[in-house]
Amino acid sequence: MIRAIIASLLLSVAHVASAKTQLLEHIPLLWRPTSELRLGTAQMTASPVRIVAFTDGRDNKEAIGENREDDKPKPVTTSDDVGAFVSTHIRELFNHAGIKTVDSNDAVTIQGKVTRFFVREAETYKSEVAIHLTVIDQSGKTLWNGIASGDATRFGRSYEAENYYEVLSDALVNTVSSMLQATDFQKAISGHASGEQ
Repeated sequence: MIRAIIASLLLSVAHVASAKTQLLEHIPLLWRPTSELRLGTAQMTASPVRIVAFTDGRDNKEAIGENREDDKPKPVTTSDDVGAFVSTHIRELFNHAGIKTVDSNDAVTIQGKVTRFFVREAETYKSEVAIHLTVIDQSGKTLWNGIASGDATRFGRSYEAENYYEVLSDALVNTVSSMLQATDFQKAISGHASGEQ
């Protein structure tokens, strides 16, 4: 009887230990921002903007992070479409900023390719987002072309999905903040090429 109880306890301890080391693989992407959007000083455009679904230009499209606290890094992966996730939430942030986004009858279109979307966890969670953006007018003329990027850092419990969600969402908020504070980008989404008055 005592042996059976001990065996049962050992099994439960082993189960708890294995649950703690379960890898964060193929997790869904969730929107969990904790940062506030920072707007530029210039007047936001009243011109309608269309944001098409972004592409994912990263080499490893599933990898979104890793924990490097141990000798062997623990991966964080997703099966979700990172490009679509990024463009969807950029559109939400634009609407929040007072920029009208539309599905048709736009004055300008924003195309994008995600080149960085990753978290490195050691003592803290550090995320980076980078997107190659092109703003074009109705005739197809390029008004602005360049990289928009943002990062974020936070503390949190080790290897927690929620912390990865928050720091990636915050990096995306900070990326949009950098876009909206850039004078040339503001001109472009108003329908003017860089350098035009």
